[in-house]
Amino acid sequence: MRGYVEQLLAENEIRVVSREVDPQFELAGVVKQSQRESDAAVLFKNVKGTNIPVISNVYGSHRRMCDLIGAEKGKFCQRWVELIDAGASNVKKYEVDVGTPDDLVHGKIKDLPHIRYFERDCAPYITAGIFLGKEPDTGVPNLSFCRTMMVSDDELRVRLAPPHDLTKYQLKAESRDEALEVAILLGPPPEVFLSACASVPYDTNELAIAAGLTGGPIPMRPCKTIDLMVPAETQVVIEGRILPNVRKPEGPFGEFQGYYVEEGMNRVFEVTNVSWRGGAYFHSLVCGSPEDLRALEFSFAIRTYRSLASELPGILDVTCSPTPQHTVVQIDSQYDGHGQHVLLKAFGSSMNYNKIVIVVDDDVDIHDFDDVWWAVVTRCRVDKRIQIIADVPGFFRDEADVHSGRLGIDATKPHAHRDFLTRKQIPGVEALNLKDYFD
Repeated sequence: MRGYVEQLLAENEIRVVSREVDPQFELAGVVKQSQRESDAAVLFKNVKGTNIPVISNVYGSHRRMCDLIGAEKGKFCQRWVELIDAGASNVKKYEVDVGTPDDLVHGKIKDLPHIRYFERDCAPYITAGIFLGKEPDTGVPNLSFCRTMMVSDDELRVRLAPPHDLTKYQLKAESRDEALEVAILLGPPPEVFLSACASVPYDTNELAIAAGLTGGPIPMRPCKTIDLMVPAETQVVIEGRILPNVRKPEGPFGEFQGYYVEEGMNRVFEVTNVSWRGGAYFHSLVCGSPEDLRALEFSFAIRTYRSLASELPGILDVTCSPTPQHTVVQIDSQYDGHGQHVLLKAFGSSMNYNKIVIVVDDDVDIHDFDDVWWAVVTRCRVDKRIQIIADVPGFFRDEADVHSGRLGIDATKPHAHRDFLTRKQIPGVEALNLKDYFD
């Protein structure tokens, strides 16, 4: 993370805030306002109540995410699948013990930034924490994002989502009346962050995927109070245990859909140690912001891409934008009804997500929603090429019953009129650099 932040600073990809900023609402407000006009990261050097600077929106750019994995334009999913598969096959060489860093500082939860994001949030929250735990029987490590309520130096409260592998780990340990040892990583190396976004089978080693991204073993260090190794370059590490058979109130909290999740009974994390590197950055993620949604896209787009490409030809790329429940599939249409087949398969690839699916041709930029909607308006015969599937349950935490049903839109060109619907182009426009023209 340190090296990546320095790289972004050198490339003018970070906006720096030197004045003191209040972590209660002001910090999140600055990030949100900045994201409205720029995809640059935001670095807060002076946050009230802490000596640790805060970095946000590091991963809030699809372009930067593609650069990190070496994906060419239009081949995001294809490249990410290649890296996941290569990393998953590299299990034996994924880590190297480099010992405890000389600049490691030990402190308390109270020393960290205590950030409150939204008006009704019940407490400060850790939002970019990546939970590293091991499967109780096999020892396979898992990386999961979990929202974390800050309670005291000794206690955090955690929302474990039902589909997550870490939740299954904890339930298995709990069935034995055992605590699950976990390290919360804040600001790990970018490859670890990206691997935490991967949607992979239960028994896949996600640290091995991270090692595959770097092309070599990940430098690891031992924790002080629990039997885990963590990436040595991680900026902040919180060690502890998720207690068995203990639930306490957590929430309300403003989640990624733009609404509050009300108070519920969730897991208790017993804090045993807090440490950070010298000159550390604390990673803050505003839930529902582009940084949050791009991370979710990494997970859900790949799941849909894998499912489609396993059975259908011509699948080029997938995005879950602007929200994880809205999916756009880009195809090289090869026969009449190809788009309809893609819609049906996409619905079946995720029972919780893919509420709305739009299929477009290869000349449409799926990361530009204006372009996607242009294809819908100019290519979709709405009385013939829209599918509505009623009363299919949707998002797993949908108390309001608004996420049942599916909507599919085939916005590909009809094969009988493909030549007629050829897009107009200006030759050479993509190669132009406007800096060469304007004073």
